[in-house]
Amino acid sequence: MRIVIQRVAHASVAIEGEVKSAIQQGYLILLGIEESDTSEDIDWLVRKVIGLRVFDDENHVMNRSIMDINGEILVISQFTLFASYKKGNRPSWLRAAKHEISVPLYEEFCKKLSEALGKPVGTGEFGAYMKVDLLNDGPVTIMMDTHNKE
Repeated sequence: MRIVIQRVAHASVAIEGEVKSAIQQGYLILLGIEESDTSEDIDWLVRKVIGLRVFDDENHVMNRSIMDINGEILVISQFTLFASYKKGNRPSWLRAAKHEISVPLYEEFCKKLSEALGKPVGTGEFGAYMKVDLLNDGPVTIMMDTHNKE
């Protein structure tokens, strides 16, 4: 699994002109899933996301977690995180998991993240054409990959 976390002042996702989810201060997470990903990958990512300290404390030092600020999270499925661009200029997404694997793992990630956060997380719609709007705060953007845990 691979995620891109963006610290945001606010974010939303719209499908066919209708806002499906919107959050205020917190994280916009783009989630890519590979065929080899498992529930253990989800558990590791959830712990890392919840514990990540990238929000400012009273001294303007990134020392607070999403829990510390009572922040919100929006999770968007993003198969393009596994683009292969080694040959030519048109990317290939062969490493991205097929729907029968990725949909249940996406739903499990959102459920476990919601449980850890103690409130619902916003979601997009798997496989839909989405328009994501965000105000990146900082900017702070961090990538995590369960196949590179060090």
